Amino acid sequence: MATSNLEASSTDVSQFNHTPFYCEENVYLLCKKLCANGVADAQGSDLFVVFIANEKKQIPLWHQKASNRADGIILWDYHVICIQRKRDGDSHLVWDLDSSLPFPSPLATYVSETIRPSFQLFSEYQRFFRVVHAPIFLRCFASDRRHMRDSAGNWIAEPPAYESIVAEGKCIRKP
Repeated sequence: MATSNLEASSTDVSQFNHTPFYCEENVYLLCKKLCANGVADAQGSDLFVVFIANEKKQIPLWHQKASNRADGIILWDYHVICIQRKRDGDSHLVWDLDSSLPFPSPLATYVSETIRPSFQLFSEYQRFFRVVHAPIFLRCFASDRRHMRDSAGNWIAEPPAYESIVAEGKCIRKP
């Protein structure tokens, strides 16, 4: 696969649509753009969407732009990133539009700096990872943004300017 201009200048995060606090929609659009521009396989077969969450809705991640701390730590209710398996099979890249690390980051760097598995966490902060193959995610993802409203119906964070994302295909939902 030839290196595209997007891949060559991949440190320029501004090439990607980003709305703070809408990580799953950001990753959806990121995957679409990586596929369209030839950085990823056209169907996204080399991309994986990773949901990071826990039951308490408190997951610590370091090197996040939304943090006010020097170490970039923040407690997200959940977070979504994209991992790309490169053609050589040995390298993987993490695409996280909310990260202050290089964009994209090698998987090993991202894990050690952002996830910090060697850092002892209290049990309520343990993270769970759900990995979804991007072709399934792109076909089945939908967001009505209900989770971004408070009990009075006000926005918790200003929504993206574009319309809510509607699933492209038929998807089986678990109850």
